[in-house]
Amino acid sequence: METYSLLREFADSWMLLLLVLIFLGTVFWAWRPGSRKLHDDAAKSIFRNELKPAGGGAPAPARSEREA
Repeated sequence: METYSLLREFADSWMLLLLVLIFLGTVFWAWRPGSRKLHDDAAKSIFRNELKPAGGGAPAPARSEREA
């Protein structure tokens, strides 16, 4: 039972601190100055080819009834 108590104590103290720091780092990274352009680009990326197809080569061949 000694191993369990040691791991439990570690999880209650240092691991909690580590996870809080990771969370704060992630929040800061998302809201950091200068990232607005990247976020706006990601938000508008689905509308880039709205007026014409994206174009990816030849269309996929139709499946026959035997392959279905």
